[in-house]
Formats: sequence, C-alpha cells, structure tokens
Amino acid sequence: MATHNDYTFREGQSITRPPYFDGNDYPYWKTRMRIYLQALDYEIWEIVNDGPFMPLTKNEVGEDIPKPSREWNELEKRKASLNSKAMNALFCALDKKEFHRVFSCESANEIWHKLEVVYEGTNQVKESKISRYTRQYELFQMEQNESVYSMYTIFMNIVNTLGALGKTFSNNKKVKKIIMSLPKEWRQKKTTIEKAKDLNTLPIDDLIGSLISYEEDLAAEKRHEEKKKSIALKASKRESDEESEMDDEELAMLARRFRKFYKKNNEQRKFRSHKNKKEKKEPITCYKCKKPEHI
Repeated sequence: MATHNDYTFREGQSITRPPYFDGNDYPYWKTRMRIYLQALDYEIWEIVNDGPFMPLTKNEVGEDIPKPSREWNELEKRKASLNSKAMNALFCALDKKEFHRVFSCESANEIWHKLEVVYEGTNQVKESKISRYTRQYELFQMEQNESVYSMYTIFMNIVNTLGALGKTFSNNKKVKKIIMSLPKEWRQKKTTIEKAKDLNTLPIDDLIGSLISYEEDLAAEKRHEEKKKSIALKASKRESDEESEMDDEELAMLARRFRKFYKKNNEQRKFRSHKNKKEKKEPITCYKCKKPEHI
C-alpha cells in the first residue's frame, strides 16, 4: 500500500502539486512557485502579486465601500474566489513551520509578501543582498579545470538569485559575461565564437552547448595523447626488457665459453705437467746392460 512518503507523492513528481518549501533555498522555490501559480491561472498570480479582488460599491456620498457578498454577481464571485484558490495553493506548498509563519494572513498577497520579508528582508536588506550578488556576478570567472556544466550551474545560481530579488539580466549580457569568464586556455574557442556568432542574438543555451562540445573534443584529444604516450612507454619498456634479456643471454654464453675454455686449458696444463713428471721419473736406460744414462 502506498504511503505518504511513496515516490509517487513526492514533490516534483506531479505538475498538479505545488513546489514544496521547507525554509531552504527560497529564491529557487519562489521562482518555481510563481510559474506554478501562473500555470494554474494567470489571474491567480495577479491576485498573489497585486492583492485580492474586492467588489466595491458606492455609499450615499459617492465613496467606494466593500460590496456585501450577497450582492456579488457571478463574475465578482469568481474573481473573489481566486484569492482562496491562491491561499490554498500557497498553504499546500508550505511545511508546518512555514505554515505557522503565515497562517493568520487573510490574503494570498499578504502570505507572499510576508515570506519575502522573512527570507529576503526589508527593502534595505534586499538592496544589500542585490549589491552582494551583483558583486559576485561582476567578479565571476570560470575556474581552472572546472567543467562547463559546473561553471554554468554556479553562474545561473547567481543570476536566478538576483532575478528573485528583482534584478534581471538580458540574454546577450549573460552570453557576453560567460565568454569573458572563460580561462586563457579557452582563448581560441572564445575568438572563434566572437568572430562566427552575433553575441547580441546568440541564445545562451546555444553558447553552453557549443562550449560543452568543445570541452568534449578537448577531453577526447587529451585521452588520445595519453593513449599514445602509454603505448610509446610500453614499447620502450618492452625494448628495454628485450635488450636486458639479450644481455643476460650474452653474459650466460660468455660464461659458458669461459668455463669451457678454462676447463680445456686446465686439462692441457695437467697433461703437460703429468708428461713432464713421467719424463723425469723414467730416465734413459741402456737396453743391453740396463744401466742408466747411456745407450
């Protein structure tokens, strides 16, 4: 049996459920929630952003006063009910802690702006945050050995945070900023893009796709060079081993020859020594008288 924690009920698995907010990463949630409300009904988003619709009527002196609900027409009832739909969507998106922050609010607009104050601060605090993130945007650089995907993720986090605070950048400004942030190893690619593309009309997704493709080519070329070096190293080692084996064989052959030569030479010396001894032991003897040293 499926439980509440089953993956089919998790946030992000259905377009009919609002994005969940537990107090973390408010700029991310704010952007997603705005799109969700607009997708429900653009009038609902207007209710959240601008305030609820309240049917009005004139009193005896011509002043606008709230119109009694019993006198509302169908159109006024529908517009007024949008506030309740917006409040319900916001309440469903909040966890228990966040719900208790805003449960006393009487309109979706009040809920929305109370969360803004809590997580973005007052206008003064918001300006301070805008200044800090703008500084990060201006100093942004792609790090050495950093992937294009990682660089782009960090860049868009800064841009989206500023967007949630009300400061936005046009597409061509973001494109030019990314190109300027590329390290010197990418100089050739940077020059190629600037010459081949109109940076004022180049979509940022096309730029990132081109950079990722170039990055993959560089990686493939690097792997090819490393493979060539590895093959050359193995070949060199094999030749060295073969030379070493040949040296060992030659040494063994020389040793065998030396032992053979030594053995033969030693035998010859023994033979001559034995012969000399024999000759000394057997002096000349007369055959007839048997006396030595004459014939």
